[in-house]
Amino acid sequence: MARTPTTFPRLDRRLVAVMALASGLVVANSYYAQPLVGSIAESFDASTSEVGLVVTAGQVGYALGLALLVPVGDMVERRRLLRWMLAATAAALLMMAWSPTWQTLAASAILVSTGSVVGQILVPFAATLAHDDERGRVIGNVMTGLLLGILLSRVIAGLIAEIAGWRAVFVCAAVLMLITMCLIHTLPVSAPTTDSGYRALLASVVRLVTTEPVLRQRIAYGALTYASFGVFWTTVGFLLAGPNYEWSQAQIGVFTLFGVAGALAARVAGSLADRGYSRQQTGVFVAVTATSFFLLGVGEHHVIALAVGVALLDLGIQGTHISNQSLIYPLRPDARSRLNTAYMTCYFLAGSLGSVLSTVAYFTGGWRAVCVLGGFFPACGVLLWIREMCGSAGSPREVGVEQQANGT
Repeated sequence: MARTPTTFPRLDRRLVAVMALASGLVVANSYYAQPLVGSIAESFDASTSEVGLVVTAGQVGYALGLALLVPVGDMVERRRLLRWMLAATAAALLMMAWSPTWQTLAASAILVSTGSVVGQILVPFAATLAHDDERGRVIGNVMTGLLLGILLSRVIAGLIAEIAGWRAVFVCAAVLMLITMCLIHTLPVSAPTTDSGYRALLASVVRLVTTEPVLRQRIAYGALTYASFGVFWTTVGFLLAGPNYEWSQAQIGVFTLFGVAGALAARVAGSLADRGYSRQQTGVFVAVTATSFFLLGVGEHHVIALAVGVALLDLGIQGTHISNQSLIYPLRPDARSRLNTAYMTCYFLAGSLGSVLSTVAYFTGGWRAVCVLGGFFPACGVLLWIREMCGSAGSPREVGVEQQANGT
């Protein structure tokens, strides 16, 4: 049974900054291991392919957290839920730091990534705390923190590992989780929005997908763009480490910082969404995502084209993502965590599919095949958007949602 959502005073910048910082600190846990595979393999006298399963285990854990933990944000008081998750994540990070084998490390990585969906609980929490006319901006700011956490995590992990070894990375991460617990304590209490039991809660996620056409449409845009993200970032390391560039792991890690354009796009897209441009800007951002793969293709031999392509890719993907969220959260104010579960689970699965297909494309057709595949997904999204805009001015349901999100 749904409850009437609590009305909160207008958010001040301090609380938004706290949620953005907490999101970035926690999401980084899922990415620290990526640049450390070689060091970990050497420590355990294992192959890099075996230790690579630690990264895969993290992806599995994150998917489990999305499906099983994020919906609980509608059922229990969010601040208390977040504190318990952070405490468990800190303990699992210490298990990673002192793992005697790579198998234990992989098992601990599942627990860490399951708990690291804190950011996916904080985003709908921020949407709940925000007023209608500021929701897009608030979501954009929190997502900026989350994206910066992803971008900086690999670089920071490499620096700490070089100074103190790879185990120190996870000890430091555990300490950061304890600090994040203190940050979370400053957030307001948020009453549960449903009396449903856990099983009914999970079942309602499926019902939301079947009964909310705007949610299904936004899932499609998100999936098509994030699949291209998986396509690019899975294989770009092969290109940069290959004969055309022959870059070191440190150079590759620094190169990922060109993705900071995605963090900037989150802020801009959120502000425009508050002005009622969510549907219009969706087409622009999806088209930017598709166009980026032309430059990424040229970037096989030209680093400047590759860098600009990366910036455009992340700008397009994150702009689309924020536009989607600004239209999804007003659909059911009592079910924002479950809306996020439905959207993000499909989003994450699409990225995983893109990763798998990208590997096949690279080893069968090279970098050019990767770029064709990556451009295909958002190109389909552009066609979907054109059909939506030409078919009508928007369904009554979607127009009403956009007006509600815009506070009109």
